[in-house]
Amino acid sequence: MNSQDNQPLPQTRCAGDDQQAGQGSARRDDQLRQVSLHRRYTCHAEGSVLVSFGQTKVLCCASIEDRVPGFLKGKGQGWVTAEYGMLPRSTHTRSDREAAKGKQGGRTMEIQRLIGRCLRAVVDLQALGERTITVDCDVLQADGGTRTASVTGACLAVFDALETLALRQTDAAAAQRIRAALKDRVAAVSVGLVAGRALLDLDYLEDSGCDTDMNIAMTASGGLIEIQGTAEGEAFSRRELDAMLALGESGLQRLHALQAELMQKPEQLQATLKG
Repeated sequence: MNSQDNQPLPQTRCAGDDQQAGQGSARRDDQLRQVSLHRRYTCHAEGSVLVSFGQTKVLCCASIEDRVPGFLKGKGQGWVTAEYGMLPRSTHTRSDREAAKGKQGGRTMEIQRLIGRCLRAVVDLQALGERTITVDCDVLQADGGTRTASVTGACLAVFDALETLALRQTDAAAAQRIRAALKDRVAAVSVGLVAGRALLDLDYLEDSGCDTDMNIAMTASGGLIEIQGTAEGEAFSRRELDAMLALGESGLQRLHALQAELMQKPEQLQATLKG
């Protein structure tokens, strides 16, 4: 083993799928893949964002309806929910559409619930009024991190959807309340342990071979919404957990800055973070 393998971060990981896809350069252990956000990607949804984490690409469309689920009728508050799906050829081999099977898989339901929880944590449901925001996250191409990309893109889609709704208001105070409904930003990123080293933003090859896989969702103000971590082989230590959390937080701060760049400049359509 090379002596550099035992040195602290940052180190350089194997190029993995990035190199196979033609990107050609390995990343540091603490480096995100190239991340891009492209807003107003479709013309019909109140908010739409194409988010890319390396070769992973997810289309997030936020729709606003003047209705709420039955359990919220008459309560003066809104709801935010999400649906998640993968195109049949978003992966290396074609998979059947879940609609053709007649039911959603457990993984799909788990991920869309995660996205919904993350969004509700940063939306003031009272300020939203009796409206529902549904965010559809459709994976166009998968190379690891589809759920974290979905959360990150969905937040910007909700921001744009609220802005669209605010612009439809004739009352300035009502428009301001709607804009204020997004009370924070949320982004998510994966971290993992591979051969004893903590890596940020795993691609498919790294994720499939890692010893520990973890997804972290955090607000821009530093609040943790979700920590999903599982040891695939040996148990991980508290020291390794702390290292993964610190690594994830460093990546999330960069993702929040990318979101903020677009939220502060409504006319800007795209922003890219080169790791």
